[in-house]
Amino acid sequence: MLLQPDCISCILKMAITAVRALTSDEEVIRDLTIRVLTIPALQGRQWDLTSPEVIEQVMKIIIGAFGTPDPFYALKQEQNRITLALYPALKQLVREAEDPLQTAVKLAIVGNAIDLMVTDRAPDLEKIIRRELGQPLPEEAFAAFREKLVQARSLVYLGDNSGEIVFDKLLLETIRDLYSPRVTFVVRTEPALNDATRLEAEMVGLDQVASIMVNGLAAPVPGTILSRCSSELREAIRETDLVISKGGGNFDALEGEKNLGADISFLLLSKCVPYTRYFNMEMYRPILANFFCEKRIDTGIQACYPFR
Repeated sequence: MLLQPDCISCILKMAITAVRALTSDEEVIRDLTIRVLTIPALQGRQWDLTSPEVIEQVMKIIIGAFGTPDPFYALKQEQNRITLALYPALKQLVREAEDPLQTAVKLAIVGNAIDLMVTDRAPDLEKIIRRELGQPLPEEAFAAFREKLVQARSLVYLGDNSGEIVFDKLLLETIRDLYSPRVTFVVRTEPALNDATRLEAEMVGLDQVASIMVNGLAAPVPGTILSRCSSELREAIRETDLVISKGGGNFDALEGEKNLGADISFLLLSKCVPYTRYFNMEMYRPILANFFCEKRIDTGIQACYPFR
């Protein structure tokens, strides 16, 4: 999804929230705000980029100012610790659920609330969980998702934020127990906002339920821009039976991808106005959207179409 007018204020808010998480020096905050405002896309002068590409420019300014490639390292560790403390209760919720897969999917989507675009602090996850577990998933989309899992021998899971990855681990454990696919969990090569790298994934034990792969994108981009990712990841996606993509950054980067070559299911929250319009739903509702590929026999070309 390309940048929308609504994205500009959201990215600016994120930038200021992120900088305030790193310093209380108002002069530094003002200086960095001025520098961020020089980015053409944030002046409404460039619309052919996705939000992750614009945030990459913001991240480079922040990294340069603070002289560290991972300015949100401490925040990511805190988010993982807070969410790991909830893990036993979350595991029990899934174990006792009438439909463990549906509950695990809902929890994975709830985990998408841990987002530096919104706040630099962990949200009240217990409150959000109580509220969102009662929200229904789209029946047709969930049925199609389950059917793909039944058939899948391999799965590529594109991770998103730290903290959130604990919910992803729980979903992958549930999928593995039910269907036993081979799973690859993909993280950022370079730190970007509070997105998970290999370090954060291993901290929560994701390496115990999946093979960890870095995306090979050597820049602070909070999304999966396939043309800039490694050939290893592109090949893994082409050869897998299903891709599960978590979060808005991955959705923005992949929604318009023409050469994905794989079935993909997007799991995220409708956290912004462009998403509410695109998916035709209210704010902060769970999104499960399937884009399945159909291979034409006459040409061999795969065309992906939304199956929501």
